Amino acid sequence: MKTDHFPVSLPVITFFTLALFCLTPFCAPPLALLLGVGIGVSLGNPYPERSKAVSGFLLKVCIVLLGFGMDIALVIQAGAQGFVFAATMIAATLLLGALLGRWLGIAPRTALLISAGTAICGGSAIAAVGSVTKAENSEMSIAIGTVFLLNAVGLYLFPVLGHWLHLSQMQFGTWAGVAIHDISSVVGAASGYGAEALQTGIAVKLSRTLWIVPLALAAAWRYGDRSVSGIKVPWFIGLFILASCARSFIPGMESLIPLTSGIALAGLSLTLFLIGAGINMKNLQAVGWPPLLQGVVLWVFVSVTSLAVILTF
Repeated sequence: MKTDHFPVSLPVITFFTLALFCLTPFCAPPLALLLGVGIGVSLGNPYPERSKAVSGFLLKVCIVLLGFGMDIALVIQAGAQGFVFAATMIAATLLLGALLGRWLGIAPRTALLISAGTAICGGSAIAAVGSVTKAENSEMSIAIGTVFLLNAVGLYLFPVLGHWLHLSQMQFGTWAGVAIHDISSVVGAASGYGAEALQTGIAVKLSRTLWIVPLALAAAWRYGDRSVSGIKVPWFIGLFILASCARSFIPGMESLIPLTSGIALAGLSLTLFLIGAGINMKNLQAVGWPPLLQGVVLWVFVSVTSLAVILTF
């Protein structure tokens, strides 16, 4: 019997076994990411392109499902309170990133991509800015690799620091939403800290994600492409808001929260596994120390500054 269309090998068997395990209650999001990185670096991801597409779509679905468990008043409050702070931090991060990039001899577009990923929302910001600036694949890979490494560290490091600093759930959620790059790792870090931390972290991160549009427009103007056709609007945020409104105003919707939250967290674990499986030694070696140093300095700047503001108020 021919098996050309269904190849069976150790990487394939391991990949699907671990993917199924990530859907069980025994696998927390941080473990899922670690398992994904493990198979990506050791055996390799047998389906890299499909994994990337599925993880991107699945992440959006999970965020919308989590919206059914959030009060719209909290979402609006978190976004409104942090508007001025977000604008200031994003501008400062982009300026510092440009100066660091010039000092370290990093290509301007690569430095911009790393700065955008740090300032707003990791891979989503990199993809949006990269598309309008016509960034090369090598530049995109370096920026995404740099942000991924720090994003993965944040998923594990932030909860430890949060408990050590005795941060409240709201304080931790705000800090994670500002300083952890991707929303997937924000959810992963905050979900183990507490329900209030999770809700606050999602609200803060999604409000920052909206800054993709003005940043992409500015980047397009800077690099001579005045069209907006390449800018990807984060449509899932609208669905998230609708889900939150449904939970807040439709009677009986609260009874669905355990189901929607359970599905969302399981899906998030699978998402993190697929994201982790997309990394390999080639990606890591392509980063190099100058972009990594830029990413680390920017991340420390955002983390320390935002934490100081949160503790002050």
